[in-house]
Amino acid sequence: MSITSIFRTKMRLRGAGLTALLKTGSLLVFLQLILATGTFGQSSNPAADQAVITGQVSGKEGEALAHVAIQLKGSNIGALTDKEGHYEIAVPMGKQRYTLTFTYVGYAGEQAEISAAELKNGPVYIHIKLNKLDQKDLQDVYVLGRSANDLANRQSYNVTAIDAEKLHNSTLDIAAALDRVSGVRVRESGGVGSDFNFSLNGFSGGRVKFFIDGIPMDDLGSSFQINNIPVNLAERVEVYKGVVPIWLGSDALGGAVNIITGNKKANYIDASYSYGSFNTHKTNLAAAATSKKGFTVQLNAYQNYSDNDYKVTLDVSDINTGAYSPNTTVRRFHDKYHNEMAIANIGFLDKKWADKFLVGISVGKSYKEIQTGARMVSVFGAYHTRGNILMPSFKYEKNDLIKGLDVKLNANYNFGKETSIDTANRRYDWYGNYKQYSGTGGERSRAYFEFGNNLGIATASLQYSLADNQQLALNDVFTHFNRKTTDLLLEGSSLYHQPQKTDKNVLGLSYKYDIGKSASFTFIGKHLHQHAYTRLSYNPTGNWGDVAYKDVSANTDKLGYALAMSYYLLPNLEAKLSYEKANRLPDNEELFGDMINQDSNFDLKPESSQNVNLGFMYNFKLNEVHRFLLNATGIYRKSTDYIYNIFNNNQTKLVAANLDGVRNLGVEAELRYSYQKRFSAGVSGTYQDLRNMQKYEPEYETVSVVYKDRLPNVPYLYGNADASVFFHDVFKKGDHLTVGYNLLYVHAFYLYWPSRGSSSDKYGIPMQLSHDASIVYSMKNGKYNIALEGHNLADRLLYDNFSLQKPGRSFSIKFRYFINKASK
Repeated sequence: MSITSIFRTKMRLRGAGLTALLKTGSLLVFLQLILATGTFGQSSNPAADQAVITGQVSGKEGEALAHVAIQLKGSNIGALTDKEGHYEIAVPMGKQRYTLTFTYVGYAGEQAEISAAELKNGPVYIHIKLNKLDQKDLQDVYVLGRSANDLANRQSYNVTAIDAEKLHNSTLDIAAALDRVSGVRVRESGGVGSDFNFSLNGFSGGRVKFFIDGIPMDDLGSSFQINNIPVNLAERVEVYKGVVPIWLGSDALGGAVNIITGNKKANYIDASYSYGSFNTHKTNLAAAATSKKGFTVQLNAYQNYSDNDYKVTLDVSDINTGAYSPNTTVRRFHDKYHNEMAIANIGFLDKKWADKFLVGISVGKSYKEIQTGARMVSVFGAYHTRGNILMPSFKYEKNDLIKGLDVKLNANYNFGKETSIDTANRRYDWYGNYKQYSGTGGERSRAYFEFGNNLGIATASLQYSLADNQQLALNDVFTHFNRKTTDLLLEGSSLYHQPQKTDKNVLGLSYKYDIGKSASFTFIGKHLHQHAYTRLSYNPTGNWGDVAYKDVSANTDKLGYALAMSYYLLPNLEAKLSYEKANRLPDNEELFGDMINQDSNFDLKPESSQNVNLGFMYNFKLNEVHRFLLNATGIYRKSTDYIYNIFNNNQTKLVAANLDGVRNLGVEAELRYSYQKRFSAGVSGTYQDLRNMQKYEPEYETVSVVYKDRLPNVPYLYGNADASVFFHDVFKKGDHLTVGYNLLYVHAFYLYWPSRGSSSDKYGIPMQLSHDASIVYSMKNGKYNIALEGHNLADRLLYDNFSLQKPGRSFSIKFRYFINKASK
């Protein structure tokens, strides 16, 4: 039974007054939404033979709803609400009655009827209140995993959007949620809080940039990484593959990830706690309070703790007796991890002078015990790190600051510090036994480092609507990095007091043009600048132990450009094509090392790549109960001065190096299916063929034996499959049960160059197959939730990196409480 309220008031609005009250929304978004429903709507200015219908669309509690699609029934005339929920639609005169339909993802659709008599005396104002659907009604949105993020997925860029809200009952972190996206591989070196490497279509490391609400996450320290941020922090996560929008200002080479936290205006509380195997505890609290006048206070806080004492199987030796035991199962004993984080904002929303004005502070800390080096042959029992983050921030946004001009300003500075402590002069074995040695020393190299990766970021973004179908955007991002290092064991020594600084600026300009109702083109140009400075040691006399330092700097300027386009071949079939000449500057850890597991290389060259993406997205129904969604994308990458990690000389750390060229040909595909609101399933796969195109060995004229070899230590074939069954109103109305399953497959790949060594002595990472399952029971339409999860149910030995084993079979339980005033 509808609870929609319709208020009609005959109003005469004139000239600029009409424009000021009824600000139009983005034509591209409107086009995308109309095409998504299979219609080709248009918005037109009223003529003499036309009448005007205006109004506003809001939710049950009066909150404005943006991007609601309004269509004149039986025609292709439509409009879209702006940020304040306002709309205007011009209809042709001549009919006796007119019916408008209002549709919005997550809300029940409504209709309004207007008579010709009402329109004769001037514009008619209609206020519609839409009723939000409960979890049961939203189930088919979850099924395909796309509809709740349709606006993001239907950009001209090759983008996949994850509806994070549908994962809030799980124990996943952001990295684990991303690992289920086609083309993505998140490789971790262990359990909770371990080091990770994010790969997108074969490009990893600094080629893929991370953002939170459009702000770069570079060098924010160990306390704030995607594999310790709970998925509850996000409302949506967007994965851009290939060309990155100009408003994500960066030197990304292979794509970007934008974590969108959202701004819930209503008063709400979202609290959860989970407990799992290996003494793992995770807690999350998100809350906001917003007054009717727009004053808001927002808080996100979370913590992760785990002993990570899972079992591993390897060859071990007793350090005291020397007894050798091959293929032995032991338990990790020095791998504890915990971090705590709080993000608070205070300010105003939806004011005349600002859509968003927030001043915030992010504080957090982390503690991590180091169990192994880059390989498990090295085992530690006391070596550990600590870190903290203290980051004030500022955000300002205003649409139509002057007519057609949208402005965004952001700034933050991280005062955090990282500490690496290796002062125990011991040698451990995998049983936890150790030998104590006299004198000073360490397990790896005696050190007590304290270093601050102090980073300041300032961004400015301007977007101007030249016309309904044209937009011009300018974006600038400036970052300043200044690492200050102290070895507390070497007071007075200049060894670790050398400056490590970079200044980087990314300036971008884009122009978007929509042709007709079915095509969109975006042209992008970028200028990158980096100034890096340090002091390097050298021997001035040739005498042993004689050390001096010299100033070394590097200035780099690069130009890049891109084109992204989309075209609807059919109302439900979209084609996307993009090309870019992209550049990436060496990041700070590649230049200076990370003080733990990566050595420095100040001689790195910037990397360039020519990238092409061609993709198709098709969704259709059969008999109104069977829904299908098909995505397929082909990729081509040709990179020069490709930056990749190799082992250092003693194979205990990684170091970045350049290859003359790398080529990548790949394809990814995803198919999803749903049956009514009862069942959903999906499968995705990625194949990427990264080849070394450096023909000659450095400093030699002979053809390299690894020329055209597949790149080592990079998975080239992997995929996911999932299925879910939904039961509604299980014991009482509003209670829902979901049973889910997820499969991860990674094909075997070599650690080193395939053309080197014989088949009998090549190191490889074996095929990975992991089974996960979950049961989620939700009561009172999501107010109370309990989830049971099982990971790696077959207890397989899993390796994302050579010999670094991941946890075996594990289980967890999560309790979540969510209340939102707007949903009452």
